[in-house]
Amino acid sequence: MKNLAIVLCAFLFGVSVHAQEGINLGFNFGLPMADASDVTSFTVGLDANYLWSVTEAVDVGVATGFTNTFGKNYQVGLIRIEGEDIQFIPIAAAGRYHFSDKFRAGVDLGYAIGLNDGNDGGFYYRPMVGFGVNSAVELNLSYTGVSLDGFNFATLTMGLMFNF
Repeated sequence: MKNLAIVLCAFLFGVSVHAQEGINLGFNFGLPMADASDVTSFTVGLDANYLWSVTEAVDVGVATGFTNTFGKNYQVGLIRIEGEDIQFIPIAAAGRYHFSDKFRAGVDLGYAIGLNDGNDGGFYYRPMVGFGVNSAVELNLSYTGVSLDGFNFATLTMGLMFNF
């Protein structure tokens, strides 16, 4: 899966060399869902992508970032157990479709590298919708999923992206 993500990113770099370039940086926060909600309580993340305009309505590129989901703490009798944070760095191909000047939808697909102990990472997917506040700022809503061995890590996040 790691090799597929690397080949896809290299392909997107090679195909779109002459298109319009744009970098976007942002942050997000949200709540864990699915299996992740059993062991974590809150998530924060940083986002970065580089997109090229293929047509007036379609952008493609690469995406990465950092996600930290805070582990839940448990009280078992007199013993307090601190939950471990779950952390990822995604490496993904990105696609966006602009419905209008203000609204767009897209998806990032690739591999999320696990950073904490025992986290080998897995297939990464992130569908999203965005609303352009102005030409430099976008408010977005996304669902992030990572398919791990026997565990479905998922979050629902809201974030801001800044276009450069």
